[in-house]
Amino acid sequence: MKKRILAGVICLTILLSGCGNSTKIIEGDVTMKESDDRTETGEAAGTQQAPGTEKSNVSEPSEGMAGGTAEDEAVSYKGYAFIHDGAVIEMDGEAAAAIEQLGDPDSYFEAPSCAFEGIDRIYTYGSFELDTYPRDGKDYVSCVIFKDDTIATPEGIGIGDSVARMEEAYGTGWTDRDGMAVYEKDGMKLCFILDGEEIVSIEYRSRVLDN
Repeated sequence: MKKRILAGVICLTILLSGCGNSTKIIEGDVTMKESDDRTETGEAAGTQQAPGTEKSNVSEPSEGMAGGTAEDEAVSYKGYAFIHDGAVIEMDGEAAAAIEQLGDPDSYFEAPSCAFEGIDRIYTYGSFELDTYPRDGKDYVSCVIFKDDTIATPEGIGIGDSVARMEEAYGTGWTDRDGMAVYEKDGMKLCFILDGEEIVSIEYRSRVLDN
């Protein structure tokens, strides 16, 4: 059964913190809850929702390969990358290629950036959200947020998994940040938000969000 998670808006809050009133453009039915949780229920024209009944949108690791799949080993990327339908999404990587490969999002949101010159953008693709920030006329990935348990990291970890499984895949060298297990590598973070021993949300985050 699909377990829907109302993920936090940490990435957007950081990027837009300190902003005054500004024009925002929304395509699709994007609603904001009073608790600052964000859900998207609309679809872009011509876009169909993925069934989302299983963790089938990313490559699962082969048995005995906690570090990733054979397909993953052929891909060269820095830090931790999220892989969806063959699109490799790297933090601080140019967003254009991944967005083109992912196709039309279910919903889209943009607002003037307070941290950078240009526009911050949010693309929602069913089970995950992809956030970007502008720099030198291009958009770069700042954050990927898992929204439910139908997807997993390339190492096979998803929402609902245990801390023990997380440590089997990534090791014990994580930092506790107020209930969030944080792994850092090559200038980016892989964050597992915990409720006791259970993972309730997963975020890939760029270090630019710390500035």
